[in-house]
Amino acid sequence: MNQDLKSRILDVLGEIPAPDGGADVVSRGMVSEIFVADGKAFFSLSVPASAAERFESFRRVAEERVAAIEGIASAMVALTAERQGPGLSARPQPRPPAAPAAPHPHRHPRPRPGAAAAAAPPPPRPPAQKPGIPGVERIIAVASGKGGVGKSTTAVNLALALQAEGLKVGLLDADIYGPSVPRLLKLSGRPETANGRTMIPLEAYGLKAMSMGFLVEEETPMIWRGPMVMSALTQMLREVAWEPLDVLVVDMPPGTGDAQLTMAQAVPLAGAVIVSTPQDLALIDARRGLAMFRRVDVPVLGIVENMSYFVAPDTGVRYDIFGHGGARAEAERLGVPFLGEVPLEMAIRESSDSGQPVVAAAPDGPHARAYRLIGRGVLEALEAANANEGKAPDIVFE
Repeated sequence: MNQDLKSRILDVLGEIPAPDGGADVVSRGMVSEIFVADGKAFFSLSVPASAAERFESFRRVAEERVAAIEGIASAMVALTAERQGPGLSARPQPRPPAAPAAPHPHRHPRPRPGAAAAAAPPPPRPPAQKPGIPGVERIIAVASGKGGVGKSTTAVNLALALQAEGLKVGLLDADIYGPSVPRLLKLSGRPETANGRTMIPLEAYGLKAMSMGFLVEEETPMIWRGPMVMSALTQMLREVAWEPLDVLVVDMPPGTGDAQLTMAQAVPLAGAVIVSTPQDLALIDARRGLAMFRRVDVPVLGIVENMSYFVAPDTGVRYDIFGHGGARAEAERLGVPFLGEVPLEMAIRESSDSGQPVVAAAPDGPHARAYRLIGRGVLEALEAANANEGKAPDIVFE
């Protein structure tokens, strides 16, 4: 059935005139692999970066035409510039270095004023300003170098902790392959759309939330490659009615792959929070994540040590099951803030599994206080990062 739908989608796309006057996008190999799940179609169109603006109207028409196909309830189409032309790689071929010009046989080179300065490499250009998300003041990524460290639970409770500080907060579940936010917030159902295009986020505990888990069934495998991941993330960022938000917390997938680079390159991240457990292996992976964000000029707001220790409920004896203090020592070594410790606690696990995050379910309890302290640490780190820049990050509204 899905194969038949994919063929019909390609037929429809092949009938839409390309805005650049060329052949149709199907015959030119501009259509990515098409994924259909629960009546929703996902795919991207690979266009040259210089033609992206012209193809935006084409993208909208493609969404409308595909959504009108029987058996398709809606479509999510994004533009990417990963490839150029009919399926060719966009990687530029290296040019051979230009040969130095030979000196004139009858001229003696004379030093010119400023010649030494001219010989020095030019200063690096300032990075291009990234367009922000309308109505969203700051975007914070919550990341980890590996899975299984409690990153999603931390992201949800951090969002609630920031909300408890009086901020308007949203939560984007960017973990395409393993979305956890629907279960953690006990949300289900499909987002409604405004004007047939902009998705309206679901809400729980005052948080606006968006996740791929709202769009496909929990058991549906997401077998996607880089362009599809980037397409889905771009649309969940830019085609959702987020505003007004003071902070958008983004629960990143684990690791340092396409999703992390897409977020860092597509929007002006105010900072990243790294979640780790105390043991050495987790810290090695956390170190990689931290290095990646630094490389793409995203401030690291600090490290959270999750599953830091365990207190036996019957004896009150504390056990450092995974070691202790490793994340704090790593933060000191790398010169980033240590945001706090979260214990390995049954109540946190149970409340998360039941869709009642501990900060919302027991706001005055000790575990909620731990997340509240982390939230305040994040706000302090944001202020410090802004002070280091001399001003708050500029957000450009499209």
